[in-house]
Amino acid sequence: MEHQLEEDLPLSRTKKKQQAKEIERLADQLAAMPEKQYAQLVLSDSLAQEVALARSTKGRGSHKRQIKHLAGFLRKQEEEFQSLLAQLSRLDQVSRGEKQEFHRLEALRDRLCAKDSFDEAFSQMLNLYPQIDRKTISRLARSVHQHEDRRAAREIFRRLRDEMQASAEAGAAEDLD
Repeated sequence: MEHQLEEDLPLSRTKKKQQAKEIERLADQLAAMPEKQYAQLVLSDSLAQEVALARSTKGRGSHKRQIKHLAGFLRKQEEEFQSLLAQLSRLDQVSRGEKQEFHRLEALRDRLCAKDSFDEAFSQMLNLYPQIDRKTISRLARSVHQHEDRRAAREIFRRLRDEMQASAEAGAAEDLD
């Protein structure tokens, strides 16, 4: 009964202001978003024009004013706002997954570069990426073990990342078939 009464009451001023600030933060996020992520968003023409204007505005005061205008536009367009939230949450999940994969590769590289954990890490690497050039990775790891060669450690990471991307692309190509 009490829950039903809460739904019938209009939003308080505080709640409205909190929602407005949240929408303003979203508008600011849109304006500051990297071009690569922004290109992945599907926006209506009118919203795309508003966002483009906010992204291109340079002056501090005028930029803040443009963000507030964009936030007001988003408040009026409820469907577009909900669609935008869903798209941004999907992008955030993808970004989070990429970061986790990056950290996994760093940890594998660090274990390959440590003498005591090399054998275990090497076998794990071969299980994950059977196509990787074993001899080159071994040679680079030996260089790190003997000379603490930071360039070789970076090269190991580059090769692991390239192999991970190649296997991900091969998996995506198989999914399409």
